[in-house]
Amino acid sequence: MSGTLNKVMLIGHLGDEVKLHYFEGGNCIGRFPIATNETYTNRQTGEKVTNTEWHNIVVRNKAAEICEKYLGKGDLIYIEGRLKTRQWQGEDGVSRYTTEIQATDFTFLSNKGGGDMGSAPMQAGSQPVPASEVQGTAAAPAEAPEEEDDLPF
Repeated sequence: MSGTLNKVMLIGHLGDEVKLHYFEGGNCIGRFPIATNETYTNRQTGEKVTNTEWHNIVVRNKAAEICEKYLGKGDLIYIEGRLKTRQWQGEDGVSRYTTEIQATDFTFLSNKGGGDMGSAPMQAGSQPVPASEVQGTAAAPAEAPEEEDDLPF
């Protein structure tokens, strides 16, 4: 097979609020960390061990604004995207690197009250929101009426 694949799928909890940065021309970028956990039982001690891995998520334009509006620290989210490594020069002159997940699709898995919607990662009838569908530069869609279970999709 000669093709390559760069795809990441994660289900995790937000470790902080979504932080937006706006650019000239109206585009924006949102960044937030999510935590995923691996739990196992140590065979020798019988102790339950949990390892947490942190992932830096990047969303763009309308998708970033939707995430900022509807997500908060601790919320559960399903993310699809691709890995992207960035390099920059620190103030001390040292090259720094970070690996981020550039989100292409996402589904909110926590209800607006903050509780989990259940143990199933995708509830019946819920679909991922392709970031490409919400990143257009056309006029913003009309706001949906505010309800307790109002979701952006």
